[in-house]
Amino acid sequence: MKSSPVENKQISARKKKDKVYKGLFFAATMFGVVVLAILIVDVLQKGTGALNWNFLNSFPSRSPEKAGLKSALFGTLWVIGLTAPMAFIIGVGTALYLEEYAKKNWVTRVIQTNISNLAGVPSIVYGLLGLTIFVRMFALERSVIAGALTMTLLILPVIIVASQEALRSVSDSLRHASFALGATKWQTILRIILPSALPGIITGNILALSRAIGETAPLVVVGAAAFIAFTPNNPLDPFTVLPIQIYNWVSRPQEAFHALAAGGIIVLLAVLLSMNAVAVLIRNKFQKKMD
Repeated sequence: MKSSPVENKQISARKKKDKVYKGLFFAATMFGVVVLAILIVDVLQKGTGALNWNFLNSFPSRSPEKAGLKSALFGTLWVIGLTAPMAFIIGVGTALYLEEYAKKNWVTRVIQTNISNLAGVPSIVYGLLGLTIFVRMFALERSVIAGALTMTLLILPVIIVASQEALRSVSDSLRHASFALGATKWQTILRIILPSALPGIITGNILALSRAIGETAPLVVVGAAAFIAFTPNNPLDPFTVLPIQIYNWVSRPQEAFHALAAGGIIVLLAVLLSMNAVAVLIRNKFQKKMD
């Protein structure tokens, strides 16, 4: 059956619109890629010369020739090392309760709406919350654990929402088959649902921790120092992190400190990519087991 001239015109117009939108989306994508590439190349050009063992193993100094980021690097590892397990356990536990145990009523709908809204709250608000609760109310002072707890609050909504989506993606047939074989609800969750949803859960955690490692505002409010000449030995010690140290160097007028800041950015990217690579390997390992 042949199409009428009117239908042919409509199809032709739709194809033209499709090409226009495709071109716009491609241009937007390439704009972001090009800008990112320019920034990375600029950082590598300025910061590669600053990368050496002394830079990684020295504490901050007023002299750029002696300055390093040892305290900031260790502080970042401390904060992320404490944040990751707390956020994973609380976030996944909350998602499991909401999806598998909580009754579907107006209370859970209100909780779900609030969790989704919290994902869009500015990070400095979480800093003020951490300052009020952890630093002052719990008297943790300006310590690593106070910063880690604040960052946990910051990324929890993202982890909860991502974990819920991963749990929902598990087929109901797997649940029913497990129950039919006599498994309890907890056995079904532990042996069937969680392993199936784990790749998606880990992906959500990767995205959340990637945000946490680059945050500065909440930690500044909580009390992360801009200058520390020692590494934390326990969770109650004062600390600083790489983004704060980088900002401290960028704000100085000397050009030598700007090169150090570029070197710090390279180290921060290396830590971020290494952390993500490990998480991706773990995710892929579990995904292959399920396949």
